[in-house]
Amino acid sequence: MSKLFPYPLLILSLVITWLLLTSFSLGQFLLSMPIAFVASWGLVALKPARPRFRRWYLLPKLFAIVFYDIVRSNIAVAIIILHGGKRVGRSRFMTIPLELRDPIGLACLAIIITSTPGTAWIDYNSSHNVLLLHIFDLVDEAGWLSLIKNRYEYLLREIFE
Repeated sequence: MSKLFPYPLLILSLVITWLLLTSFSLGQFLLSMPIAFVASWGLVALKPARPRFRRWYLLPKLFAIVFYDIVRSNIAVAIIILHGGKRVGRSRFMTIPLELRDPIGLACLAIIITSTPGTAWIDYNSSHNVLLLHIFDLVDEAGWLSLIKNRYEYLLREIFE
């Protein structure tokens, strides 16, 4: 049964996403099912590592923090764009030393940073464990360092390491 449905949550989420993006109809449902199955079988071919959650009960806290930060960042970026050139900070690159070593935790941090408007994960040096981050409006470098280290990395280390 697991060979037919290797990642049932992935299949379910792909079908739901497909239906949300198109329309809730029988035709769209029937079209989304084989696409979701093929995608899950393709993921089997990649042989991804299974996440090992040390403290899974911290996931809702992380989701709430990330959701709040994304909403807040959307508002901040919209204000900067609508006000034009009247901004204090400038776009800058910033290096952040990381203690997080777990590959899945690093992937989650990359998703969090990239999904937050105004920030982009540019590069990660695995030998030095340093993240290169681009920030659209860098006013307080120490604040950004604290945000990444104490808000995201700390929780990800608690969850995955």
